[in-house]
Amino acid sequence: MKTSYIGRKLIKTFEGYRSEAYLCPAGKWTIGYGHTSGVKEGDTCTKEQADLFLQEDIHWAEKAVNAQNLELNQFQFDALVSFVYNVGSGNFQSSTLLQKIKANPKDYAAIEEEWKKWKYSNKQVLKGLVRRRAAEYELYKSGFFS
Repeated sequence: MKTSYIGRKLIKTFEGYRSEAYLCPAGKWTIGYGHTSGVKEGDTCTKEQADLFLQEDIHWAEKAVNAQNLELNQFQFDALVSFVYNVGSGNFQSSTLLQKIKANPKDYAAIEEEWKKWKYSNKQVLKGLVRRRAAEYELYKSGFFS
């Protein structure tokens, strides 16, 4: 599967565009729409470069989700790609969230409980992550986010 316009919009909305490298709450140099690979202090990028980084980063997130051979609709796939884009493929692969989805992809209560646990950075609850997880979960469950 491939990420839809809605999935890309979700990621762009929560990542936000930054033309200059900055240290994210996890302490990683970041640029564009949450791109971290090879980024160092002082780096800059245009929106066009940020869009290219986004395509590359979404591609690896899609691979991580597709590798699980889950039966997902487009909205569920997009929500999981956004999740993986943010937390990384290793965290996704070892998560209880993935275990719950594999066990029963329609057990929305159990999935929501696990999904919303991913709100911490450096042991601090981040309001932005709380909002992002809520939007991702709503997309997974009902097919839209606000």
